[in-house]
Amino acid sequence: MAELLKNMTVEGFADLTASDAPAPGGGSVSANAGALAAALAGMVANLTIGKKKYEEVEDEMKVLAEKADALRRELIEDIDKDSSSFNIYMEAIGMPKDTEEQKEARKAKMQEGLKAAAKVPMECAETAAKIFEISEAVVAKGNTNAVTDGLVSAMMARTAVIGALLNVKINLGSIKDEAFVAEYTAKCEQLEKTAIEEEKKILGMSELSDKLY
Repeated sequence: MAELLKNMTVEGFADLTASDAPAPGGGSVSANAGALAAALAGMVANLTIGKKKYEEVEDEMKVLAEKADALRRELIEDIDKDSSSFNIYMEAIGMPKDTEEQKEARKAKMQEGLKAAAKVPMECAETAAKIFEISEAVVAKGNTNAVTDGLVSAMMARTAVIGALLNVKINLGSIKDEAFVAEYTAKCEQLEKTAIEEEKKILGMSELSDKLY
């Protein structure tokens, strides 16, 4: 059995990504970016807990650390989910197409696969978008010595969201279900807008990055 992407070393993951292997690709890398974004936000919260200077926000930081940990774990699972989500489509490609019935069955299975390949990165984007709330809170109230980690968390979350959505959109171009395409297109537009606005707002909270936009 092939090694799970989530269990690879950083070097191994990067090496495989750089190779001619079809996976991991942009979707898995986006999920990885999201996991790191959540990890950084959680780190700032944990670096705030137990510090006398931040006693007033300790309970809030404990909650944020737990939320960040849950999102991190979910996004780590998405690293492999994204790479395997295209399997249904690839299996459909190999289906027989000698008769009209076989051709129709093959087309239906391909459409099923394309939808699956759009759903997984959409779920990843929606999960990664939840990180912004945590990033904002730790930048505003967390340990000031780790503010840069909170800022990078926001930037990585934006990359995770928009990167995952690019994978959604490339699959939408081949899906025939108009209602599905319309629904997912609208979701993409809203999530992209949210990611861009949230990153800009959070970076603007610190003089270290307020001139970036």
